[in-house]
Amino acid sequence: MPDAFATHVLHVSSGSSERVVDLTRDCEAFLRETAAGRDGLLNVFVPHATAGIAIIETGAGSDDDLLAALHTLLPADDRWQHRHGSPGHGRDHVLPALVPPHATLPVVDGTLQLGTWQSVCLVDTNEDNPDRQVRLSFLG
Repeated sequence: MPDAFATHVLHVSSGSSERVVDLTRDCEAFLRETAAGRDGLLNVFVPHATAGIAIIETGAGSDDDLLAALHTLLPADDRWQHRHGSPGHGRDHVLPALVPPHATLPVVDGTLQLGTWQSVCLVDTNEDNPDRQVRLSFLG
């Protein structure tokens, strides 16, 4: 099965501020090229110790609410053992325990099976690293 697995790396510039970056269209474009109407699984993985992947509604304030909740749970202050970079950077290294660095999603007939308001998003609170890679892998 040589076409059973395909992978692609996205290069995402998340900027110098905390962001939730919607990757849904990138995922759909990747599947159009690789899934060819097949059923399977899409894995989205960010190989960074300070970022995560979330399935969340965007555009209606939920993305800002997520960042606000993370600020409450993981304040950017000097309480963290891990200390280098911008103030509170240690909390960025705790983020992947709450927002995992991966998501695996069903694909049916080559189409990503998200709910009506769901989007695939990169969650990046690390202001010190504005350039991210996100690996998309289709198994089908």
